[in-house]
Amino acid sequence: MKVLLMHPNQDFELVRAEQKYPYKRVLPLPAAQAALMQDLELDTLFNAMALGDEFLFDVARQAVLSSLDDPEIICYRQAILKDCLNHPDIVRQIYSIPIQSLENKQRHWMGIFSSYPSGVLSSARELLEMFVGLLKTLKKLADDHAEEFESEGFRRFFAMIQHELDDEYFAVVKNHLKELKFSSGVLLSAELGQGNEGTNYVLRRPNHNKQHWTKRVFSKRSSVYFFSLDPRDDAGARALGDLRDRGVNLVANAVAQSADHIDNFLNVLRQELAFYIGCLNLSEQLAQMGEPIVFPEPEPASQREHSFAGLYDVSLALTMKQKIVGNDVKANGKDLVIITGANQGGKSTFLRSIGLAQLMMQCGMFVPAESFCANVCTDLFTHYRREEDTSMTSGKFDEELSRMSAIVDHITPNSMILFNEAFAATNEREGSEIARQIVSALLEKRVKVFFVTHLYELAHGFYSQKMPGAIFLRADRQEGGTRTFKLIEGEPLQTSYGKDLYDRIFG
Repeated sequence: MKVLLMHPNQDFELVRAEQKYPYKRVLPLPAAQAALMQDLELDTLFNAMALGDEFLFDVARQAVLSSLDDPEIICYRQAILKDCLNHPDIVRQIYSIPIQSLENKQRHWMGIFSSYPSGVLSSARELLEMFVGLLKTLKKLADDHAEEFESEGFRRFFAMIQHELDDEYFAVVKNHLKELKFSSGVLLSAELGQGNEGTNYVLRRPNHNKQHWTKRVFSKRSSVYFFSLDPRDDAGARALGDLRDRGVNLVANAVAQSADHIDNFLNVLRQELAFYIGCLNLSEQLAQMGEPIVFPEPEPASQREHSFAGLYDVSLALTMKQKIVGNDVKANGKDLVIITGANQGGKSTFLRSIGLAQLMMQCGMFVPAESFCANVCTDLFTHYRREEDTSMTSGKFDEELSRMSAIVDHITPNSMILFNEAFAATNEREGSEIARQIVSALLEKRVKVFFVTHLYELAHGFYSQKMPGAIFLRADRQEGGTRTFKLIEGEPLQTSYGKDLYDRIFG
């Protein structure tokens, strides 16, 4: 059985590193993803999705950072998430089924099988009995609510449940589980091999004598040989136990494999639904703050689309616990977006909102906006200003160039890179020239660039070229120095109004 709620053709598997029950922590992040975590404050987003659940946090982190670049698969996930938002109670009930399975295994420690076939058989049978009850619950949910869901993913999932887990299936499993208890003993056949040792042990179905008990009592019995063990005959008991284990060995392996198959299915169901549970948790928190969410329109990576209304920084909203000022931008057909303007005017917040929205769109989530349309990117990178190297192994500017070199080694056409005050650790002329050459080279390789900068020579130099593929945004500042935290389209200015901050701090 396949879940297929995260991808139309394959299961979503949590990347695992260490042997930890019930699951393993995800592998350490590559450098580029670690930078995304830091620069976009993704921990805030993942904590809101997880609500303290470590497993939900890990699933959210892997799902968001392993972006999809196929708009069709993104829309496939979006449709499933829409169903989840429309029927959150049902989805949470489905998610509770693998959770119950996990709790039952932990409580009874049934996951630790014996090394003896009879012990394996007993443990596997107990697991199957527990699984059957949970699968019946899942089947009932499918029967009761399948027609309420509209997405291809959920409709296929419910159809699979109804087809695979029909009444005949449960009747057959119930009968097998009853027989596997061997309440009347184990019936074996064997042959004598060399040295009169037993060989070719085969487990036989028990003889179900359906005659009335009176006929069984008075009927003529066939002659048989039998023996009985003395209660204190430990060696004889062990010998009979060995015979029993040889007979049930194949059956024990088959039952264990059946239990493992259902266990894997429930684990995958848990992993895939965990992403949507995290999305439900996030949407409920944003709704309490009155913040809008919308399902974006993903376009192919080869296009240049980027337009939105009311886009806000979801991490800031979650931190402040209040509505955040959103921005409206139409940057369709643009490869370069340069953001300048007043200090503390919302430039860095806007840049973070761009990165967060891109990641959320490309993992199939809603985005924090009133409307949003953008092309997917093959990868996302950030190059933000860092603090001074406390180890003194390199200067601040050298460190910036080193990180840029590492990004260049991995960046590909149709990627996106977000610069925040990059290359400002040297003088303006040198920093502007280096940034100009780097940005020009990135644009030649079809990389979309967002650049927040105070380097006037850099910003005005691109502006004076009147490039059709560039747009220039400026943090709005009203008379008297009031910041609206809105970005407007306009020519870069030579001042960032640092005097406003000085006056506000020192009067």
